[in-house]
Amino acid sequence: MNLANKITIFRILLTPIFVLSFYMSFYTNPIIPLVIFCLASFTDFLDGYIARSRNLVTDFGKFIDPLADKLLTMAAFVLLASNSVIPAWIVITILARELIITGFRTIAVSKGVTIAASQLGKFKTVSQMAIIIISFFGKYQIRFYALVFNIVLYLALLMTIVSGYDYIYKNKDVFGDEF
Repeated sequence: MNLANKITIFRILLTPIFVLSFYMSFYTNPIIPLVIFCLASFTDFLDGYIARSRNLVTDFGKFIDPLADKLLTMAAFVLLASNSVIPAWIVITILARELIITGFRTIAVSKGVTIAASQLGKFKTVSQMAIIIISFFGKYQIRFYALVFNIVLYLALLMTIVSGYDYIYKNKDVFGDEF
């Protein structure tokens, strides 16, 4: 296993640590889960950079990297929705898109096709990670927090929907005549 894939596995391992820290300290000291989430999010950038710069891109990496992102962000979204920080309907929409795309990827893999993340998909992930990070600052009532929160939240929602559509549209040949 190459370095980029090891970093991706590390992100997966950080997810339950993030969840546990959230339950233990979100209301008393949200900095701990925030730091863990930020570290895990940074590994998303780092593993991609290492894979591309060292020519370590693999089919396993193309599969596991987006899955690691989904595990981390979906855990965070569910936690934030269950604590009424982010509206549940938005989290359900995001979860639905992720499940649809994961199913789509599974169909593609069964047909021998590995689909790498698109630029829109990467921007979607960044916008989702940004709204999760911003969510941790609500406790501190930072000036203009509500405005920034709502702009980034709806940007993340929009990017989630647009990138999901784009992903399926650009790869619709995976379905062949069925689509």
